[in-house]
Amino acid sequence: MGIQNILFIAVLLGAAGLFTVNIRKVRRNILLGNDLNRNDKTGERWRTMCMVALGQSKMLTRPIPAILHLFVYVGFVLINIEVVEMLVDGSFGTHRFLSFLGPFYNFLISFFEVLAFLVTIGCIIFLIRRNIIRLKRFISKDLDGWPRTDANIILCTEILLMTALFLMNAADQTLQARGISHYLKAGTFPISSHLVPLLSGISEAGLIGLERTCWWFHMIGILFFLNYLVVSKHFHILLAFPNVFYSNLDPKGQFTNLASVTTEVKAMLDPSFVPPPTDPAKPHRFGAKDVSDLNWKQLLDAYTCTECGRCTSSCPANQTGKLLSPRKIMMDTRDRLTEYGKNIDQNGTFKDDGKSLSGDYISAEELWACTSCNACVQECPVNIDPLSIIIDLRRYLVMEQSAAPTGLNLMFTNIENNGAPWQFSPADRLNWANEN
Repeated sequence: MGIQNILFIAVLLGAAGLFTVNIRKVRRNILLGNDLNRNDKTGERWRTMCMVALGQSKMLTRPIPAILHLFVYVGFVLINIEVVEMLVDGSFGTHRFLSFLGPFYNFLISFFEVLAFLVTIGCIIFLIRRNIIRLKRFISKDLDGWPRTDANIILCTEILLMTALFLMNAADQTLQARGISHYLKAGTFPISSHLVPLLSGISEAGLIGLERTCWWFHMIGILFFLNYLVVSKHFHILLAFPNVFYSNLDPKGQFTNLASVTTEVKAMLDPSFVPPPTDPAKPHRFGAKDVSDLNWKQLLDAYTCTECGRCTSSCPANQTGKLLSPRKIMMDTRDRLTEYGKNIDQNGTFKDDGKSLSGDYISAEELWACTSCNACVQECPVNIDPLSIIIDLRRYLVMEQSAAPTGLNLMFTNIENNGAPWQFSPADRLNWANEN
């Protein structure tokens, strides 16, 4: 074991430690949400996860991005097998540790190179769609600033990582052909072999330097990518699977009753009813004002959002010019949750900062533009539910702020006074039958 191996192990441990710290913060933030039981229907949940998260079934509604995403998705998953080999080589000073697999190893390396090429093509086309063709859902105002930059950083990083992999393999092949010790003959390289002629004039020391530089760039890039995920929209790479597993399996359009309201009604109807214990640290609230009033699954949804914009592009309110964007609802929830978590990190416990999700991040105009049609829920490729957040924020506005639109307030008044949404007293309801 040489100095390079020791240095690599130190970098690896540092990156793993930073990732662990950041993941624990995210987990803490998600668990700030209220309890929600999603442990039912286990078999159906596993099937849903296999179909939607693993099988990418909801991506297929739009074939072109589905195929491109499949290239990147499969490449990301399977190329990591080669990364495992590189981790072993970097830690113990070996070279192509898995080469003992013989012909199967040659097949694997060949397959990985084809996948890496497809990943590169996919990322280039994604960049073109975002920055040259400028598809409508990628130029919306809610992506201005960091979100648009974030997507481009990820795509460019993946292209650079694949390029480094090809250059590393091309230098490796050249060193193998020259019979340089340590670079044993192993692997078949259908893509990087086309780069070998470009390296023919480089000296042995130069080739070794190129191979090592690309190796370090690729490995440090992957460790950077791992930690960057936590603050990026690409966190869905890790969270899509649990998010789909715990998704809502009830029929779309079936709304839940507020537990707090149910408790109040039961207490009024049954004098012997004993309310369930409540957490004194959390205020008793109808609906949701801030992220701490949402449930943990809604907060997991926020971290899982891919910002793909399928929800917004299918939202009838958005398409008719209303302010509502389901994607922005999820991004705002994540931004507020991140801010909420940083407040806890700085103060030990949350210190009131005078802000809330409702009002400061998401306006009442956005919330009341929603038609509750569930188009956003249907379209999301990872089963995120923006509507549930919208409904909970609306409940707070209505039940605690009395801030419903005029039309709804009139309906509520009619129901309270007349027992129906219409502005007629119960005694006059059958007058229409006497008109003839």
